[in-house]
Amino acid sequence: MFDPRSEAMSIDERSALQRHRLWGLVDRLLAAGGVQGRRLKDAGVTGGSDVTLAGLARLPFTTKQDLWDHYPFGMLAVPRDQVAAVHGSSGTRGRPTLVAYTRADLDLWAAMCARSLSCAGAVPGSIVHNAYGYGLFTGGIGVHQGAVALGATVVPMSGGMTGRQVQMLADLRPDILTCTPAYALRLGEAVAEAGVELHALKAGLFGAEPWSEELRAAIERVLPIKAMDIYGLSEVIGPGVATECLEQDGLHVNEDHFVVEAVDPSSGEPVEDGTPGELVFTTPTKQALPLLRYRTGDLASLNRRECACGRTLVRMSKIIGRVDDMIVVRGVNVYPSEVERVLLGSGLVAPHYQLVVDRRSPAVRLLVACEALHGDPRDELVRALHESLGLTAEVFTLPPGTAPRTETGKAVRVVIWEDGRPPLPGLG
Repeated sequence: MFDPRSEAMSIDERSALQRHRLWGLVDRLLAAGGVQGRRLKDAGVTGGSDVTLAGLARLPFTTKQDLWDHYPFGMLAVPRDQVAAVHGSSGTRGRPTLVAYTRADLDLWAAMCARSLSCAGAVPGSIVHNAYGYGLFTGGIGVHQGAVALGATVVPMSGGMTGRQVQMLADLRPDILTCTPAYALRLGEAVAEAGVELHALKAGLFGAEPWSEELRAAIERVLPIKAMDIYGLSEVIGPGVATECLEQDGLHVNEDHFVVEAVDPSSGEPVEDGTPGELVFTTPTKQALPLLRYRTGDLASLNRRECACGRTLVRMSKIIGRVDDMIVVRGVNVYPSEVERVLLGSGLVAPHYQLVVDRRSPAVRLLVACEALHGDPRDELVRALHESLGLTAEVFTLPPGTAPRTETGKAVRVVIWEDGRPPLPGLG
């Protein structure tokens, strides 16, 4: 563990720490007088001492729309000259979501990412091959500063240039790989094509997109590693909010700094542990842009059972999907990760695929394009998808190597076909 005192703290001690930090957050939001402070006053909150952990669910939510409405600096809780850096989302859903950091926020973020690397078995002196993208996106710089804080050697490759990545993996012999899960697959293929042996590589931290247990197995077949999930989002801090340990049994949430809830996406009411819900985070120790009950749109369940690694932090499941990523086909609701689970679990196709939602007519179709490992698996996959998900889909097989590969950024698993030529050759 990077910080055993915090990561293995007793439940009672952590609850007391969360309570005091929550009081401080509420006082700061009220003093800042922004949208969050006004909502607290409207809810009858006059100070931090009015708030309890048990009563957290009665406080107002914050949403991404709030960040957009007050773009770029309208939700700061510190003077503008205390902002040391700005990061944010890529803006793939429209406009970017910008988040400000003070120096203390950057130090906190580095410590959280150091915890994440430690979860994967990294130690001072480890070599971390970091193939997350650098820039406004938080992945690359977050893992980079975490490696530095841990005392590891970081190789700042960023994304793309796959041939150069393979050379550096072979020459520098890193023990930790960090990138998106889709790019880990691509690297595994490229390593095999180059005939390179990666004997030093032990573990990988893969995040920035939902991925299934079946994809984990596919990554571990092409790379000699334990593949672990890392979770975060720029609004909360970036990567390092939660991470799987070597037990690979849920992601430990750093709840001394990020108080997590799971709520029903429709009603906003809390759901029981073990029940999937929308993740909601409160950031009691962030300075520049602290958030109270931020609705992430990510779906997962919470688990408070003890972990064999010794950490006492609450664990979240892998992300099932996003509220706004749901595909609706003839009245059936499904998330891309659920389709991935069936495809890869069948053993019939390569771990590269594309889902195409055909909206050219009122009768929406779901087209599943994948690469067959042998024979013609289309009928069997159609049956498997229907039996597992109740979903009627049309399966198309592509020649080997022609399904989209990810060289940089997040994998685009779903594309919408509204008019014109098909997004992939061979679709009809």
